Amino acid sequence: MNNAPAYRICTRCIMDTSDPEIQFDHPSGRCSYCKLYDHRVRHDLFHGEERERKLAAIVAKVKAEGSGHEYDCLIGLSGGVDRTTAVWELKKRGLRPLAIHLDNGWNAELAVDNIKKVLDKLQIDLYTYVIDWEEFKDIQLSFLRASVPNSEIPTDHAIVCLHLKVALERNIRYMFIGANLATEAFMPVAWGYDPRDLKHLRAIHRRFGNVPLTTFPQLSVRTSLYAVLWRRIRWLSVLNYVSYDKQSAIEMLRQHFGYRPYGAKHFESVYTRFFQGYILPVKFGFNKKRAHLSSLVLSGGISRAQALEDMAKEDYVGTALCAEDREFVIKKLGLTEAEFEEIMRLPPRSHYHYPNNRLLFERMPWLFGRFKRLVTTV
Repeated sequence: MNNAPAYRICTRCIMDTSDPEIQFDHPSGRCSYCKLYDHRVRHDLFHGEERERKLAAIVAKVKAEGSGHEYDCLIGLSGGVDRTTAVWELKKRGLRPLAIHLDNGWNAELAVDNIKKVLDKLQIDLYTYVIDWEEFKDIQLSFLRASVPNSEIPTDHAIVCLHLKVALERNIRYMFIGANLATEAFMPVAWGYDPRDLKHLRAIHRRFGNVPLTTFPQLSVRTSLYAVLWRRIRWLSVLNYVSYDKQSAIEMLRQHFGYRPYGAKHFESVYTRFFQGYILPVKFGFNKKRAHLSSLVLSGGISRAQALEDMAKEDYVGTALCAEDREFVIKKLGLTEAEFEEIMRLPPRSHYHYPNNRLLFERMPWLFGRFKRLVTTV
């Protein structure tokens, strides 16, 4: 007897039961992510004169506090559309950002070219941290062998750590991000885990890794709290304060900079492209593209029918690009085909199967509630 829950999809966006924790309203059939999106829009998005006034106030504050410094803010840059557009928005408002890039060895050549074109034309300096490949390969393989869904945690953890490190060293309070409600309003918790959890990262590497992490950027809870509560570092999303339409942004970047898009969100990294396009749907049974498209539907960027049509298209698995990426990833990680297939056959495990700081987040809501409010306000 099959006790698996019946398949269900939201009637407003396209989130479905590939997320085991999704909930649906009765009788509308709308999902819990629609409710989350509406809540975030009410609290995090502004319109008309209020939006312009708030953004002008933020820009003025950043300029004032950065006066006398070489840079008045930081922004991480991977070459993706959202962050590249954010760089453009900062520059045209007279801010002096330092762009930060983590080179983890997986940059697509197109991403490198896009970053260079944009920053050269805007005359923005770039700080690049090249991660030690042997260390990074070892920790990346550790997460694959741990068989958890978010094997991007090493990259994301290092990025957050690098940004804070540079901000603290250069005494810069404001870090702008490309994240925004129009293109990435939510991501199911069951599809990943918080990349800031150093205890979790170390536990998985200790069990499956072999190379000591001597240079890999590591961010403790103590350092995070020091940066935010004592040094008052803030993260801000400039794209939530402008009228942001992704397709229009792509056309603008094409015209102004000769920018070339990648075909899908986060495909500027070869590993991310293969991880999101192949490993997640084939091994874990979900596709992050569903959440990205749902955000676009809810923000009015595309219609629900367009999103469903996009999901129905198989634009990566089975393609020549997927085969090329598969061969490249396996070889670069130092695996054989048999070893990679063995990893793919391992039963999926929850991140909670390994030591983590989950209880710290759950049992100290007063602390992290304050942390969240501080990192999202000026």
